[in-house]
Amino acid sequence: MGTQIVEIREALRQAIDEEMARDPKVFILGEEVAEYNGAYKVTKGLLAKWGPQRVIDTPIAENGFAGLAIGAAQTGLRPIVEFMSWNFSFVAADQLISNACKAHFMSGGRYSVPIVFRGPNGAAAQVSCQHSHCVEAIYGNLPGFIIIAPSNAYDYKGLLKSAIRSNNPVIFLENELEYGEKMEIPTEEYLVEIGKAKVVKEGKHITLVSYSRMIKFCKEAAEILAGRGIQVEIVDLRTIKPLDIATVAQSIRKTHRCVLVEEGHVFAGISAEVGFQIVEHCFDELDAPLKRVCQKETPLPYSKPLEKASIPNTARILQAIEETLR
Repeated sequence: MGTQIVEIREALRQAIDEEMARDPKVFILGEEVAEYNGAYKVTKGLLAKWGPQRVIDTPIAENGFAGLAIGAAQTGLRPIVEFMSWNFSFVAADQLISNACKAHFMSGGRYSVPIVFRGPNGAAAQVSCQHSHCVEAIYGNLPGFIIIAPSNAYDYKGLLKSAIRSNNPVIFLENELEYGEKMEIPTEEYLVEIGKAKVVKEGKHITLVSYSRMIKFCKEAAEILAGRGIQVEIVDLRTIKPLDIATVAQSIRKTHRCVLVEEGHVFAGISAEVGFQIVEHCFDELDAPLKRVCQKETPLPYSKPLEKASIPNTARILQAIEETLR
């Protein structure tokens, strides 16, 4: 099997291109995806290859093009909707919440909605609070959605391909600051199964559970602690919903301590849900209380120092681990 070194944006492009070649019902639409090659160049070259019937520039009207795509999905097509930021999906909230995730249930199973909503989620560099919100806890509260948040190019490609083939609506969360991250991935086609977490680093003293860009900070913390003889195990959720609590529980039965890290806010966040499920499944295995490292309870400031102080970082993760190990 051959390999190639690609950026995350290229891994996503390959996934979209391969699925468009495989299935003529797949198309992509969104702001700037065609003529401009995508705001983050994920769709670069796709208009020239597939034409304006399958790579479609939209007006700045998320409510309109999200609704159009949901209708297309209900009638047999397989749309990929790019949101320039997941914050802008709030403009289309009625379409996502009232239609995308409910149509299958409300139609008694007559309609499926095979659609992927994708784009950057969470903070970039100083784009202020209206462009920095993490949406996974909001959409995670809605039955019917699959929610995916990868952390590396291999998983981005394999999970996006699986998402496009799913008959359910998928919330696919990317990160603007990660698009240029490179990794070696296979040249041959592959899929990553939806709903499976992955142990990305083996350890025996404490478990870190995280996903998306926060995995980077977890790895940095683990590397620092390895120099002190502390072996940290890192579980990358990859898929937030459905949640692979079995892999998390298996790790905690080995380490007996756990810190949960997410970029989203602490109140009613993903770590709150994962933490409660840990208590349900393996409370007796814990030798210390769970700790959470999350974004501070404020809309993300524009100021660079305040932004840095608000978002989880390596130092805050280290502090939480040290407190849990005491």
